[in-house]
Amino acid sequence: MRTIAQRDNIRDLILDGVDALLARFGFKKMTMEDLAREVGIGKGTIYLHFPGKEELVLAHVDRIAERLLLRLRQIAAGPGSPQERLRRMLLVRVLFRFDSVTHYSQNLDDLLSSVRIPLLARRGAHFEKEAAVLAEVLRDGCAQGVFNSAGVQMSARALVGCTNSFLPFSLSARELGERDELEKRLIGIVDLLLNGLLRRSSGPSKRRR
Repeated sequence: MRTIAQRDNIRDLILDGVDALLARFGFKKMTMEDLAREVGIGKGTIYLHFPGKEELVLAHVDRIAERLLLRLRQIAAGPGSPQERLRRMLLVRVLFRFDSVTHYSQNLDDLLSSVRIPLLARRGAHFEKEAAVLAEVLRDGCAQGVFNSAGVQMSARALVGCTNSFLPFSLSARELGERDELEKRLIGIVDLLLNGLLRRSSGPSKRRR
């Protein structure tokens, strides 16, 4: 126990324990004693890093968002046309979150109802960061003549807003169990959104007779 408590990655170990217990018990039934046993540390060590259960689960959500943001930045800086990169990013921002909570999807309503107000505040900040990365790729596409150049930041926020309806907190229990169907619907919406961003050639002007 002492060795674990002194590890540099103790916060991650604790949050790994939260992730496991959310699947096993749900937020309301999970206790600090359960978490201490899961991680193999004393309760006091947990309280050194997190004041309570609410802060624990919010930090767990933050970690998912931080890992997703890193993945989005990697795609934004990676190979492919602006349209290809933007498409991958929109799909990943939904499916990464889906895959991160699918093992405790049956307890998701319990979690969301318990921390709804502080979670909404944090979620807005997460979405703004994701929109900023999407905007970078949109600007690149505008510079290359791929996308319309008007309102890049507004377009990025619109892409976030339109795909938010596929995020886990917006889905029913049945939808949370149907990843393939969700991905199929998501692809259709993403392709439609990107099609609306493409710059259209005006073509040759017609002379009036």
